[in-house]
Amino acid sequence: MNSTAIRPFRIAVPQSELDDLHDRLARTRWSAQLPGEGRERGVPVAYLRELAEYWRNEFDWRAVESELNTFPQFMTEIDGLDVHFLHVRSDNPDALPLILTHGWPNSFVEFTKTIPLLTRDFHVVIPSVPGFGFSEAPREPGMKPKRVARMWAELMARLGYDRYGVQGGDLGAYAVQEMAIADPEHIVGVHIDGGIGLPTEEDVPSMTPEELAEWELMQKWQSGVNHHVLLRQAPQTFAHAWTDSPVGLLAWLVHKFAEFSPLASHLEDAVDRDHLLTNVAVYWFTNTAATSSWPMYNGLGDDGFTWPAGQKLVPVGVYAGGSPLMRRLADRDNTIVHWPEGNTGNHFLAMDVPQAHAADIQVFFAKVRNS
Repeated sequence: MNSTAIRPFRIAVPQSELDDLHDRLARTRWSAQLPGEGRERGVPVAYLRELAEYWRNEFDWRAVESELNTFPQFMTEIDGLDVHFLHVRSDNPDALPLILTHGWPNSFVEFTKTIPLLTRDFHVVIPSVPGFGFSEAPREPGMKPKRVARMWAELMARLGYDRYGVQGGDLGAYAVQEMAIADPEHIVGVHIDGGIGLPTEEDVPSMTPEELAEWELMQKWQSGVNHHVLLRQAPQTFAHAWTDSPVGLLAWLVHKFAEFSPLASHLEDAVDRDHLLTNVAVYWFTNTAATSSWPMYNGLGDDGFTWPAGQKLVPVGVYAGGSPLMRRLADRDNTIVHWPEGNTGNHFLAMDVPQAHAADIQVFFAKVRNS
């Protein structure tokens, strides 16, 4: 078989795996609730029990699977790895190809609400990052966003797209900036949810007194479980539990999604319950709790954790602009052409505010596609 062939793909979880999941959920050994209020000790037992019962008795995987399969899905081998992707073509003859890259701990499911909103103006391509969902996992250490970027550039070329846009948040923000560096002659613009213009210790000497006060305030915002430290040190150790226990996996992902939803009083105000469980189920059925942790144990930059790289090769837009300090730093390292200040939403915008997210993507690419 031609290794570059594009092969149709459909999700088809064996019934035996679904039965096994339900059996494991039914036999969960629950921990005691520790003293404390709300989430100060972690995900509350009562909430997690109720959510797990919903997953076992009411969440309809077969209906979800059927809905996911309404999107055209494919597999192709790139750089020695099988890559899963959605490719939804627009009926608009002037549509711009657009590749979207999901974050961690997310999957291609992140964008399922925005696909119908985007296909009015875009041919939408949504690949699963290696080690996530149905894409094959890296076989050796060293996977980085730079390699993902080169793989995505090859994917777009293989699909016949000579001129296209790129979009991403979280892990996706790293990949799309690296795409602009790797393939600038074919990319019309980079749209990012956030993560550029954020200061580091290296920026402190150049800060004004007002900026230093903002920097000090930013240090107080650091909270929650630092998954970069945890998964850099011992991803294999933690993955044993997440792979064996669906409730263990559910608790971990609920904890992180809740931390990523600071504007919501309750997680499910930001992420619909079935949307959340669809993402959790994809992790469970594909056994990717371990393989998806490579951004942490390999590091997102050349020296471990860094913010997404700056680049001045391709124009950049963000969903929500930050403070004057962030704008100064973003302009220093990027060609910013879109910096709205009124947009709001939690970390995973495509899940939280799909209408606003899709609208901002459309506004940005209308600015740059003909430049």
